[in-house]
Amino acid sequence: MTLPIAIIGAGIAGLSAAQALKKAGHSVHLFDKGHGSGGRMASKRSDVGALDLGAQYFTARDRRFVDEVQQWANAGWAKPWSPQLFQCRSGQLSPSPDEQLRWVGVPRMSAITRGLLDGHTVNFGCRITEVFRGQAYWHLQDAEGNNHGPYSRVVIAVPAPQATPLLAATPKLAAVAANVQMEPVWAIALAFEQSLDTPMQGCFVQDSALDWVARNRSKPGRDEPLDTWVLHAGSPWSKQHIDLSKDAVIEQLRGEFAELLHCAVPAPAFSVAHRWLYARPAGHHEWGALADADQGLYACGDWCLSGRVEGAWLSGLEAARRLLEHLD
Repeated sequence: MTLPIAIIGAGIAGLSAAQALKKAGHSVHLFDKGHGSGGRMASKRSDVGALDLGAQYFTARDRRFVDEVQQWANAGWAKPWSPQLFQCRSGQLSPSPDEQLRWVGVPRMSAITRGLLDGHTVNFGCRITEVFRGQAYWHLQDAEGNNHGPYSRVVIAVPAPQATPLLAATPKLAAVAANVQMEPVWAIALAFEQSLDTPMQGCFVQDSALDWVARNRSKPGRDEPLDTWVLHAGSPWSKQHIDLSKDAVIEQLRGEFAELLHCAVPAPAFSVAHRWLYARPAGHHEWGALADADQGLYACGDWCLSGRVEGAWLSGLEAARRLLEHLD
């Protein structure tokens, strides 16, 4: 009997690994502590439509990922986004034209991971707390004390701080993951009944609490009744205000938004805040994925590469490649 492979994390990295392993003829079981797929590519449903509070868009440079994104586009899961982009330095706004092709999920960012999930066995709302090896096979224990297994191999596809305790069976990999610094980001959404008077659809911000703002309905497939904006704080500000209440975060970032636009920003009809504790790795790495092939334990994620959506997908692909290579 061929045992399935367990993958912890149903974000882009985990789903990339799952896709490659399934293509090679292996059975895969996915686990995710959330109630849906996507990780930081998840979308939040709200009274004003679906909000992309995490990844705002993604780019494709590696040929393998370019080909993959084209398949997503062909399936109707992704479309190019060509916003009117600005940049703000020291309070000065200026257009930020570039030739970069940006992609978004349609009609929301999570459409991509939902599409990739198709055909996979997945346990949502299941937080794995321990990965341990029996006599010959791997088992997982969840936060409720339930055991899952046996599995022939395990791929851990979660942020480095969450991966570290799960890699305890392989101390050398756990030590690598433990040294990866992840940065937090506060994200908020503000919805206005009257459209704000600005041509801006996206803006890179410097010298401010804010790092990025985007007009959500400028993205393809968003059919929203209100003028909804997503604002990301920079990591330094987010770190400094990590324990601030959500209401206080909304109020402070709304003030920064008004300064950015150089106009009064009315009270929003709707607002929400989300704290991403592990939004992005502090540095770039070139590991691709971490592997203890003899034990059959692997780790992948954007933190193994570039911190971008592309990096997460390539890392999952690399974890699957190393796993399959060891089976040959």
